[in-house]
Amino acid sequence: MSSEREGDPWRTVLIVLTVLALANWWFAPFEGDEPSAELSSEQRDPLVRKSRGWTPMKRATITPGIQTITDGGGQCTTNFVFTDARDRVYIGQAAHCARTEEGTNDCRTPTMPLGTRVVFTEGATSFDAGDRIAEGRLAYSSWRTMRERGVGKGPMCAFNDFALVEVPRAVRDLVNPSVPFWGGPTGLTSTGLRTGELTYGFGRSSLREEGSRESRQAGIAWSDNEAARGWSHTISSRSPGLPGDSGSAYVDADGRAVGTLSTLSIGVLFVWNGLGDLRRELAYARKHSGIKGLRLEMGTSPFRYERARTWSSGDPRT
Repeated sequence: MSSEREGDPWRTVLIVLTVLALANWWFAPFEGDEPSAELSSEQRDPLVRKSRGWTPMKRATITPGIQTITDGGGQCTTNFVFTDARDRVYIGQAAHCARTEEGTNDCRTPTMPLGTRVVFTEGATSFDAGDRIAEGRLAYSSWRTMRERGVGKGPMCAFNDFALVEVPRAVRDLVNPSVPFWGGPTGLTSTGLRTGELTYGFGRSSLREEGSRESRQAGIAWSDNEAARGWSHTISSRSPGLPGDSGSAYVDADGRAVGTLSTLSIGVLFVWNGLGDLRRELAYARKHSGIKGLRLEMGTSPFRYERARTWSSGDPRT
């Protein structure tokens, strides 16, 4: 049996450490700008993405809060911007914007098929279709999906009112994901809205004049209907959402996306709006739409906390 040493273990350790150090130095310039350990909880959310390269908000014309007109459907307002694993871009609207007959039962009311043309427009009124910006195609409808899956009743059926319009690559340079006037979204809330919390939206109903201050909606959350099981949040405001505002984006007091405008109810003293819970709507779409890697895009414009505070207090100085 040989008595010679097979090698110095400390020499091997030093060689390995040297190689690792050189590798770390070499690959460091190619790492992302933000280490994952420093990402905010919103950016780590599997339903949220923060992409770069968007057209600045001042030049963008396809954003949350613009008008849509769906062939065979009605005029609505866009909510948030979304992307998928193939780098396709979508913008949200209410599923009921594509219904083919009156009805509020999301699982039974007929809707237009996927692929239906949706025109992005501005300045539309009750008498004028407005100025065409571009057009997309209906890529997902919660109403149509639930109907095909045989969902017949329950809170999801009653309140899941969410659709996606695919934006053609030819007009991607017109897109920015920021909510007009308020800024954000800064992420996606996981708690919905609690009673007394404030929320901010931007509607573009053709029943209002273009540029109306009433499009800037600030509301307060009321106690949710227990039967909704978190799928819908009830709000009221001085400037409620009107027909044509359907689908519009709402963020919470921290600028996080919270919901999409779905319903309008008129009471003796108040006008109420119902917001579909975006986290639930998006999670359902991610699971059943066939769109891989679907995520909400964060806005490039910061949420305007001071503007939101003064607007909610009845002192809109902006």
